[in-house]
Amino acid sequence: MATVIQTRGLLSLPAKPIGVRSLLQPSHGLKHRLLASKPRNPPALSLSSNGHQKFQSFEPTLPGISISHKARSTEFICKAEAASAGEGDTAAISASPKIFGVEVTTLKKILPLGLMFFCILFNYTILRDTKDVLVVTAKGSSAEIIPFLKTWVNLPMAIGFMLLYTKLSNVLSKKALFYTVIIPFILYFGAFGFVMYPLSNYIHPEALADKLLATLGPRFMGPLAILRIWSFCLFYVMAELWGSVVISVLFWGFANQITTVDEAKKFYPLFGLGANVALIFSGRTVKYFSNLRKNLGPGVDGWAVSLKAMMSIVVGMGLAICFLYWWVNTYVPLPARSQKKKNKPKMGTMESLKFLVSSPYIRDLATLVVAYGISINLVEVTWKSKLKAQFPSPNEYSAFMGDFSTCTGIATFTMMLLSQYVFDKYGWGVAAKITPTVLLLTGVAFFSLILFGGPFAPLVAKLGMTPLLAAVYVGALQNIFSKSAKYSLFDPCKEMAYIPLDEDTKVKGKAAIDVVCNPLGKSGGALIQQFMILSFGSLANSTPYLGMILLVIVTAWLAAAKSLEGQFNALRSEEELEKEMERASSVKIPVVSQDEGSLGESSSSSPEKSAPTNI
Repeated sequence: MATVIQTRGLLSLPAKPIGVRSLLQPSHGLKHRLLASKPRNPPALSLSSNGHQKFQSFEPTLPGISISHKARSTEFICKAEAASAGEGDTAAISASPKIFGVEVTTLKKILPLGLMFFCILFNYTILRDTKDVLVVTAKGSSAEIIPFLKTWVNLPMAIGFMLLYTKLSNVLSKKALFYTVIIPFILYFGAFGFVMYPLSNYIHPEALADKLLATLGPRFMGPLAILRIWSFCLFYVMAELWGSVVISVLFWGFANQITTVDEAKKFYPLFGLGANVALIFSGRTVKYFSNLRKNLGPGVDGWAVSLKAMMSIVVGMGLAICFLYWWVNTYVPLPARSQKKKNKPKMGTMESLKFLVSSPYIRDLATLVVAYGISINLVEVTWKSKLKAQFPSPNEYSAFMGDFSTCTGIATFTMMLLSQYVFDKYGWGVAAKITPTVLLLTGVAFFSLILFGGPFAPLVAKLGMTPLLAAVYVGALQNIFSKSAKYSLFDPCKEMAYIPLDEDTKVKGKAAIDVVCNPLGKSGGALIQQFMILSFGSLANSTPYLGMILLVIVTAWLAAAKSLEGQFNALRSEEELEKEMERASSVKIPVVSQDEGSLGESSSSSPEKSAPTNI
């Protein structure tokens, strides 16, 4: 006789919500009712739920039928009771307070971080525009000083700072390290505006520089200008370090420390938009203070007044950054982190070069990074030399740079809004090729105006401009579009290219590019310009050759982007295939086993065993 198990009352909800562990297995009462009575004969088939308790609850009635309708009903009953318990658990958890759909604890982190990023980028725009004004428009200097300054002053000081930072990180806490690094920057910029610049005529060895220039010749005007205006060069380096140290090391290190991965995915892109808002406002600020000279009396150094005002803002923003950092550390709970330490590969310069050469994927990615650094440097320094010729006054030069920063912020903000459409519509390959294409087209237009200004003069005159002013505006447009494309498309493409790599190649490849390619890209263009200046006497005489070099570099850039596109798409396809296989293997399918015979066949054809077990 078939064994019958009573099912009355099984669908009743539990009086109290049961815990999470209870969701993973049937309740004690349900198991007792299901297993209280066993069939007289061992069943031919059994149902296993992922290795848990097997319910020996039926025998097949017909060949090929493995699970009876009532067995499915029993499985449904188990799921129904578990689901009802889960709803009880969910209701028992109180929802955390939210504002505009965002948890308050998250807003307490994100809003101060956004304000910190705004202040840091606001300062960086002021410092970046000011450093160019100081070293380019100073007496006895020109834009030709920039390649020598980047190679022989900026790069060694950056390396020295990172060595010092590494030593300090071993002996100081994170909070102490943050203040130890940022406070000297704030003190220096305040001292420069109120002490060093007013005393610049007394502390600059102009007589010695003039004597050396007369001995060595005009070809060495760039290197000797570093000695002539050493305090301005120090300001240039400190402004450059503000961008690499305070933004990259301090801010992003702190942001990664206090945010979770989910928060980062949601809010980090908004920081990029906020950065461009800071760029717009700081550009207007530079423009305003650069025009103060018009309202000053005769004999007053208008640039000194403007510099004091802008450095006061830099100091105020720096103190605001320190306050926001203190507030977050005091009032915001930090997320729990895993205590397990990860071993990070430490690669020297030669090891990095060997790894770059051995991997075609990393080699193409490195080519992109180096090509951008060289290309933007070749055009930017040539443009700044024309900019000084058009705006020799420091206030006029600074006012133009303020407008330039504002336009760059607006263009980048717009490009960031459009970049998501470009990625979705055209994919990684097209997005990666936009930046070199923009740089090539605008670079060709810029160098054409410089080399063939005569034929263009009538057309330019109809627009109310001289060939020099037209070259300045075209160079400005070239820099604006190139940098906006870089921020909105090139940087995301570069970071996305690491994603489909295996962990070992991803970590080592990024370390290699950080060690070798970023410095090489920044100083490569400067080294080329130094060679041209020393060979042809001036930057203007070497302009045709710089244009040809730019064409070669961008062509190699586009070829590397095309090669990387094929490799990137292939790796993405492999990754998607692996994910599909993992997804398929993780699907929970009821496992049907039997003692003898094939699926759906009974171990015995006895009519006594053909009757179903009623549940």
